[in-house]
Amino acid sequence: MKNINLASEMATGEEKYYKKRLGTSYITTIISITLVLFTLGFFALLMVHAKTLSEYVKENIGFEIIIKPGVKEADILHLQKRLDTEPYIKSTEYITREEAVKRLSESLGDDFVQFIGEDDNPLLPSIDVRLKASWANNDSIAQIEQQLLKNKTVKEIYYQKSLVHIINKNLNKLGIVTLVISILLLSIAIALINNTIRLSIYSKRFIIKGMQLVGATETFIMRPFIVRSIYHGIISGILSLLMLTGLIFIARRNIPELILIEDPFRLASVYAVILLTGIVISGLSTWFAVKKYLRLGSDKIYLL
Repeated sequence: MKNINLASEMATGEEKYYKKRLGTSYITTIISITLVLFTLGFFALLMVHAKTLSEYVKENIGFEIIIKPGVKEADILHLQKRLDTEPYIKSTEYITREEAVKRLSESLGDDFVQFIGEDDNPLLPSIDVRLKASWANNDSIAQIEQQLLKNKTVKEIYYQKSLVHIINKNLNKLGIVTLVISILLLSIAIALINNTIRLSIYSKRFIIKGMQLVGATETFIMRPFIVRSIYHGIISGILSLLMLTGLIFIARRNIPELILIEDPFRLASVYAVILLTGIVISGLSTWFAVKKYLRLGSDKIYLL
Protein backbone atom coordinates (compact mmCIF):
# COMPACT_ATOMS: atom_id res chain seq x y z
CA MET A 1 0.00 0.00 0.00
CA LYS A 2 2.91 2.31 0.84
CA ASN A 3 4.52 1.50 -2.51
CA ILE A 4 1.31 2.44 -4.35
CA ASN A 5 1.06 5.73 -2.48
CA LEU A 6 4.73 6.44 -3.13
CA ALA A 7 4.30 5.71 -6.84
CA SER A 8 1.21 7.94 -6.93
CA GLU A 9 3.09 10.77 -5.24
CA MET A 10 5.98 10.38 -7.67
CA ALA A 11 3.60 10.47 -10.64
CA THR A 12 1.89 13.55 -9.25
CA GLY A 13 5.26 15.20 -8.71
CA GLU A 14 6.38 14.41 -12.24
CA GLU A 15 3.09 15.77 -13.61
CA LYS A 16 3.50 19.02 -11.67
CA TYR A 17 7.10 19.30 -12.80
CA TYR A 18 6.08 18.74 -16.41
CA LYS A 19 3.29 21.31 -16.20
CA LYS A 20 5.67 23.80 -14.61
CA ARG A 21 8.23 23.33 -17.39
CA LEU A 22 5.48 23.54 -20.01
CA GLY A 23 4.15 26.75 -18.50
CA THR A 24 7.65 28.22 -18.33
CA SER A 25 8.20 27.28 -21.97
CA TYR A 26 4.98 29.03 -23.02
CA ILE A 27 5.84 32.18 -21.03
CA THR A 28 9.34 32.28 -22.49
CA THR A 29 7.94 31.92 -26.00
CA ILE A 30 5.39 34.70 -25.46
CA ILE A 31 7.99 37.07 -23.97
CA SER A 32 10.44 36.39 -26.82
CA ILE A 33 7.84 37.00 -29.53
CA THR A 34 6.53 40.09 -27.70
CA LEU A 35 9.99 41.69 -27.59
CA VAL A 36 10.61 40.95 -31.27
CA LEU A 37 7.21 42.38 -32.27
CA PHE A 38 7.78 45.44 -30.08
CA THR A 39 11.12 46.11 -31.79
CA LEU A 40 9.52 45.64 -35.20
CA GLY A 41 6.61 47.89 -34.23
CA PHE A 42 8.94 50.57 -32.86
CA PHE A 43 10.80 50.81 -36.14
CA ALA A 44 7.52 50.68 -38.08
CA LEU A 45 6.34 53.71 -36.09
CA LEU A 46 9.59 55.49 -36.89
CA MET A 47 9.03 54.76 -40.58
CA VAL A 48 5.44 55.98 -40.49
CA HIS A 49 6.40 59.18 -38.69
CA ALA A 50 9.31 59.70 -41.08
CA LYS A 51 6.96 59.36 -44.05
CA THR A 52 4.38 61.66 -42.47
CA LEU A 53 7.13 64.16 -41.65
CA SER A 54 8.36 63.92 -45.24
CA GLU A 55 4.87 64.71 -46.53
CA TYR A 56 4.48 67.50 -43.97
CA VAL A 57 7.74 69.10 -45.12
CA LYS A 58 6.82 68.72 -48.79
CA GLU A 59 3.37 70.23 -48.24
CA ASN A 60 5.06 73.27 -46.76
CA ILE A 61 6.97 73.69 -50.00
CA GLY A 62 5.22 76.08 -52.32
CA PHE A 63 5.57 79.23 -54.33
CA GLU A 64 4.37 82.79 -54.38
CA ILE A 65 2.31 84.20 -57.22
CA ILE A 66 3.12 87.89 -57.63
CA ILE A 67 0.17 89.82 -59.06
CA LYS A 68 0.61 92.60 -61.61
CA PRO A 69 0.05 96.21 -60.48
CA GLY A 70 -3.45 97.59 -60.89
CA VAL A 71 -5.26 94.22 -60.85
CA LYS A 72 -8.60 94.42 -59.08
CA GLU A 73 -9.02 92.48 -55.83
CA ALA A 74 -12.05 90.68 -57.29
CA ASP A 75 -9.88 89.27 -60.08
CA ILE A 76 -7.26 88.14 -57.56
CA LEU A 77 -9.88 86.39 -55.45
CA HIS A 78 -11.27 84.75 -58.59
CA LEU A 79 -7.80 83.41 -59.40
CA GLN A 80 -7.43 82.13 -55.84
CA LYS A 81 -10.75 80.27 -56.00
CA ARG A 82 -9.77 78.71 -59.29
CA LEU A 83 -6.46 77.58 -57.80
CA ASP A 84 -8.25 75.97 -54.87
CA THR A 85 -10.02 73.63 -57.30
CA GLU A 86 -6.77 72.38 -58.84
CA PRO A 87 -5.73 68.81 -57.84
CA TYR A 88 -2.17 69.82 -56.97
CA ILE A 89 -3.10 72.58 -54.52
CA LYS A 90 -3.02 71.92 -50.77
CA SER A 91 -3.92 75.47 -49.70
CA THR A 92 -3.72 79.08 -50.84
CA GLU A 93 -3.54 82.39 -49.00
CA TYR A 94 -4.21 85.81 -50.47
CA ILE A 95 -1.70 88.39 -49.21
CA THR A 96 -2.69 92.01 -49.71
CA ARG A 97 -0.18 94.84 -50.09
CA GLU A 98 -0.88 95.90 -46.51
CA GLU A 99 -0.36 92.36 -45.23
CA ALA A 100 2.90 92.12 -47.17
CA VAL A 101 4.16 95.32 -45.51
CA LYS A 102 3.13 93.98 -42.09
CA ARG A 103 5.04 90.73 -42.64
CA LEU A 104 8.16 92.53 -43.78
CA SER A 105 8.00 94.90 -40.82
CA GLU A 106 7.83 91.89 -38.48
CA SER A 107 10.97 90.40 -40.02
CA LEU A 108 12.90 93.60 -40.82
CA GLY A 109 11.57 95.93 -38.14
CA ASP A 110 9.30 99.01 -38.08
CA ASP A 111 12.05 101.12 -39.64
CA PHE A 112 11.25 99.47 -42.95
CA VAL A 113 7.70 100.90 -43.01
CA GLN A 114 8.98 104.34 -42.07
CA PHE A 115 11.62 104.15 -44.79
CA ILE A 116 9.25 103.34 -47.66
CA GLY A 117 6.31 105.35 -46.30
CA GLU A 118 2.83 103.96 -45.79
CA ASP A 119 1.46 105.83 -48.81
CA ASP A 120 4.26 104.74 -51.17
CA ASN A 121 4.00 100.99 -50.64
CA PRO A 122 5.92 99.37 -53.54
CA LEU A 123 4.92 95.82 -52.61
CA LEU A 124 2.49 93.95 -54.81
CA PRO A 125 -0.33 91.66 -53.70
CA SER A 126 0.36 87.95 -53.99
CA ILE A 127 -1.08 84.49 -53.48
CA ASP A 128 0.89 82.12 -51.29
CA VAL A 129 0.45 78.56 -52.61
CA ARG A 130 1.15 75.27 -50.79
CA LEU A 131 1.32 72.12 -52.91
CA LYS A 132 0.33 68.54 -52.17
CA ALA A 133 3.30 66.29 -51.37
CA SER A 134 3.33 64.45 -54.70
CA TRP A 135 3.62 67.76 -56.61
CA ALA A 136 6.29 69.36 -54.42
CA ASN A 137 9.23 68.97 -56.81
CA ASN A 138 10.98 71.22 -59.33
CA ASP A 139 9.59 69.47 -62.44
CA SER A 140 5.96 69.73 -61.30
CA ILE A 141 6.39 73.30 -60.09
CA ALA A 142 7.95 74.27 -63.43
CA GLN A 143 4.89 72.90 -65.28
CA ILE A 144 2.52 74.73 -62.93
CA GLU A 145 4.60 77.90 -63.35
CA GLN A 146 4.27 77.80 -67.16
CA GLN A 147 0.53 77.32 -66.86
CA LEU A 148 0.05 80.18 -64.38
CA LEU A 149 2.21 82.67 -66.28
CA LYS A 150 -0.31 82.51 -69.11
CA ASN A 151 -2.77 84.27 -66.82
CA LYS A 152 -2.85 88.01 -67.51
CA THR A 153 -3.05 88.91 -63.82
CA VAL A 154 0.17 87.07 -62.91
CA LYS A 155 3.44 89.01 -62.98
CA GLU A 156 5.82 86.27 -61.87
CA ILE A 157 6.16 83.07 -59.85
CA TYR A 158 8.71 83.01 -57.05
CA TYR A 159 10.14 79.94 -55.32
CA GLN A 160 13.59 78.68 -54.25
CA LYS A 161 14.51 75.98 -56.77
CA SER A 162 17.70 74.94 -54.98
CA LEU A 163 15.88 74.54 -51.66
CA VAL A 164 13.15 72.38 -53.24
CA HIS A 165 15.82 70.20 -54.88
CA ILE A 166 17.79 69.74 -51.65
CA ILE A 167 14.70 68.87 -49.61
CA ASN A 168 13.50 66.27 -52.13
CA LYS A 169 16.99 64.80 -52.51
CA ASN A 170 17.43 64.33 -48.76
CA LEU A 171 13.91 62.96 -48.29
CA ASN A 172 14.47 60.42 -51.08
CA LYS A 173 17.70 59.27 -49.42
CA LEU A 174 15.87 58.93 -46.11
CA GLY A 175 13.16 56.86 -47.81
CA ILE A 176 15.69 54.45 -49.34
CA VAL A 177 17.57 54.00 -46.05
CA THR A 178 14.38 53.33 -44.07
CA LEU A 179 13.19 50.84 -46.71
CA VAL A 180 16.46 48.86 -46.58
CA ILE A 181 16.51 48.85 -42.77
CA SER A 182 12.84 47.82 -42.60
CA ILE A 183 13.42 44.84 -44.91
CA LEU A 184 16.46 43.81 -42.88
CA LEU A 185 14.62 44.19 -39.57
CA LEU A 186 11.61 42.24 -40.85
CA SER A 187 13.91 39.40 -41.93
CA ILE A 188 15.56 39.37 -38.50
CA ALA A 189 12.15 39.40 -36.78
CA ILE A 190 10.94 36.44 -38.85
CA ALA A 191 14.15 34.51 -38.11
CA LEU A 192 13.98 35.19 -34.36
CA ILE A 193 10.32 34.25 -34.02
CA ASN A 194 10.87 31.16 -36.17
CA ASN A 195 13.81 30.01 -34.02
CA THR A 196 11.83 30.62 -30.83
CA ILE A 197 8.94 28.51 -32.11
CA ARG A 198 11.28 25.76 -33.38
CA LEU A 199 12.95 25.49 -29.96
CA SER A 200 9.55 25.29 -28.30
CA ILE A 201 8.42 22.51 -30.67
CA TYR A 202 11.78 20.73 -30.30
CA SER A 203 11.06 20.13 -26.61
CA LYS A 204 7.82 18.39 -27.61
CA ARG A 205 9.21 16.26 -30.46
CA PHE A 206 8.75 13.00 -28.55
CA ILE A 207 5.09 13.84 -27.88
CA ILE A 208 4.59 14.51 -31.60
CA LYS A 209 6.27 11.26 -32.63
CA GLY A 210 4.42 9.31 -29.92
CA MET A 211 1.04 10.56 -31.18
CA GLN A 212 2.05 9.63 -34.71
CA LEU A 213 3.07 6.10 -33.67
CA VAL A 214 -0.31 5.41 -32.05
CA GLY A 215 -2.05 6.28 -35.31
CA ALA A 216 -2.99 9.95 -34.98
CA THR A 217 -3.28 11.80 -38.30
CA GLU A 218 -1.02 14.73 -39.16
CA THR A 219 -3.95 17.15 -39.04
CA PHE A 220 -4.98 15.89 -35.60
CA ILE A 221 -1.42 16.26 -34.29
CA MET A 222 -0.75 19.66 -35.81
CA ARG A 223 -4.05 21.33 -34.94
CA PRO A 224 -3.48 21.89 -31.17
CA PHE A 225 0.09 23.09 -31.75
CA ILE A 226 -0.95 25.59 -34.41
CA VAL A 227 -3.97 26.80 -32.41
CA ARG A 228 -1.80 27.32 -29.33
CA SER A 229 0.86 29.05 -31.40
CA ILE A 230 -1.71 31.44 -32.92
CA TYR A 231 -3.01 32.09 -29.42
CA HIS A 232 0.53 32.91 -28.29
CA GLY A 233 0.93 35.15 -31.33
CA ILE A 234 -2.23 37.07 -30.39
CA ILE A 235 -1.13 37.51 -26.78
CA SER A 236 2.37 38.58 -27.86
CA GLY A 237 0.89 41.00 -30.40
CA ILE A 238 -1.41 42.58 -27.81
CA LEU A 239 1.41 42.90 -25.27
CA SER A 240 3.71 44.51 -27.84
CA LEU A 241 0.96 46.95 -28.84
CA LEU A 242 0.43 47.91 -25.20
CA MET A 243 4.15 48.60 -24.92
CA LEU A 244 4.08 50.67 -28.11
CA THR A 245 1.07 52.62 -26.85
CA GLY A 246 2.94 53.43 -23.65
CA LEU A 247 5.95 54.53 -25.68
CA ILE A 248 3.76 56.80 -27.84
CA PHE A 249 2.16 58.30 -24.73
CA ILE A 250 5.58 59.10 -23.24
CA ALA A 251 6.79 60.54 -26.56
CA ARG A 252 3.72 62.79 -26.83
CA ARG A 253 4.27 64.16 -23.34
CA ASN A 254 7.91 64.96 -24.03
CA ILE A 255 7.53 66.05 -27.68
CA PRO A 256 4.09 67.69 -28.13
CA GLU A 257 4.99 68.60 -31.75
CA LEU A 258 4.57 64.94 -32.71
CA ILE A 259 0.82 65.56 -32.89
CA LEU A 260 1.44 67.63 -36.04
CA ILE A 261 2.80 64.64 -37.97
CA GLU A 262 0.67 61.87 -36.49
CA ASP A 263 -1.72 60.03 -38.78
CA PRO A 264 -4.35 57.95 -36.91
CA PHE A 265 -5.05 55.77 -39.98
CA ARG A 266 -1.37 54.88 -40.43
CA LEU A 267 -0.98 54.28 -36.71
CA ALA A 268 -3.94 51.87 -36.80
CA SER A 269 -2.40 50.18 -39.85
CA VAL A 270 0.88 49.63 -37.96
CA TYR A 271 -1.03 48.10 -35.04
CA ALA A 272 -2.93 45.79 -37.37
CA VAL A 273 0.23 44.72 -39.21
CA ILE A 274 2.12 43.98 -35.98
CA LEU A 275 -0.74 41.88 -34.61
CA LEU A 276 -1.15 40.04 -37.92
CA THR A 277 2.62 39.48 -38.17
CA GLY A 278 2.69 37.82 -34.76
CA ILE A 279 -0.19 35.52 -35.69
CA VAL A 280 1.01 34.59 -39.18
CA ILE A 281 4.69 34.01 -38.35
CA SER A 282 3.83 32.01 -35.21
CA GLY A 283 1.34 29.84 -37.09
CA LEU A 284 3.57 29.20 -40.10
CA SER A 285 6.68 28.55 -37.99
CA THR A 286 4.77 26.02 -35.91
CA TRP A 287 3.39 24.32 -39.01
CA PHE A 288 6.86 23.89 -40.54
CA ALA A 289 8.43 22.79 -37.23
CA VAL A 290 5.79 20.14 -36.48
CA LYS A 291 5.86 18.98 -40.11
CA LYS A 292 9.61 18.44 -39.81
CA TYR A 293 9.28 16.06 -36.85
CA LEU A 294 6.36 14.23 -38.42
CA ARG A 295 8.52 13.40 -41.43
CA LEU A 296 11.49 12.22 -39.36
CA GLY A 297 11.90 8.53 -38.73
CA SER A 298 11.60 7.22 -35.16
CA ASP A 299 15.30 6.33 -35.09
CA LYS A 300 16.45 9.77 -36.29
CA ILE A 301 14.46 11.77 -33.73
CA TYR A 302 16.79 10.54 -30.96
CA LEU A 303 19.81 11.84 -32.87
CA LEU A 304 18.61 15.48 -32.86
